[in-house]
Amino acid sequence: MLESEPADANLQHGTDSSRRFLFDDADIRGEIVALDRSYRDILAIHQYAPGVGRLLGEFLAASVLLSTTLKFEGKLILQVRSSGQIPLLMAECNHELHIRGIARGAQEATALNNDQLLTDGQLAITIDPTQGQRYQGIVPLESDCLAHSLDAYFQQSEQLGTRFWLAADGRHARGLLLQQLPADVTPDAAQRDEQWNHACALASTVSDEELLQVDLVSLLHRLYHQDSVRLFDPRDVAFRCNCSRQRTRNALATLDPAEVGELLQELGVIAMDCEFCNQQYRFDESDLADVLGDAGSKTLH
Repeated sequence: MLESEPADANLQHGTDSSRRFLFDDADIRGEIVALDRSYRDILAIHQYAPGVGRLLGEFLAASVLLSTTLKFEGKLILQVRSSGQIPLLMAECNHELHIRGIARGAQEATALNNDQLLTDGQLAITIDPTQGQRYQGIVPLESDCLAHSLDAYFQQSEQLGTRFWLAADGRHARGLLLQQLPADVTPDAAQRDEQWNHACALASTVSDEELLQVDLVSLLHRLYHQDSVRLFDPRDVAFRCNCSRQRTRNALATLDPAEVGELLQELGVIAMDCEFCNQQYRFDESDLADVLGDAGSKTLH
């Protein structure tokens, strides 16, 4: 049986973590994630409206859950493009559970419901491994609900059942995932279906309020106290941006040297901001000498 911790332990300590759990008597795994400080740090950079902040929290939690289903080094990108008030919303999580996210073009977004914020949205899940080929799957954003859209995506693309529950409120973001495993403990198909339906039915009783306010261990204990569930050690989740001065400089190197030279002549220094973390990188003529080449001497002197 799964033992419970004191109520609200994760909220009290601001613990950002993801925890895997297994059903001993069924071929079902789960993952539950809590984002507090990392989520708030991301929101503090951009000061999004409440509806946008809630959606971004759900995307961040979902990106962690999705990353834990994969065994690879690299990053997973969950994004939606829409004709609504948010043209692009994106969350990233890498194999170290470092997350970042942004809602691009959402300065005027004031709606609270997904239909207005993400009208005609197309949901894309991109796997970008450190080594190997990049893969992307696309599915329409359905049911005014990211969790239902992810359910539909896995129903179309995977043989094994997968269900998501997500919630966010601008301070806390939570996610719960259940996924069937290949037949091992329970080879009988009818019994497998019964066990899967049982686990999903109990998870579906959780309200957004419970998901957000009850600590992870206590929540799992409430749901599955009659089942034998093995809970694994937590893995830390943190807000980390992978921008760098070198990457920013590499981006400048892709521009026409004459254009870069003209910018330097006009401004003296080229300043570039990372839209994810607001870090600013500044470059003067000496920093970009090899990028400018002959354009530097012609344009700046």
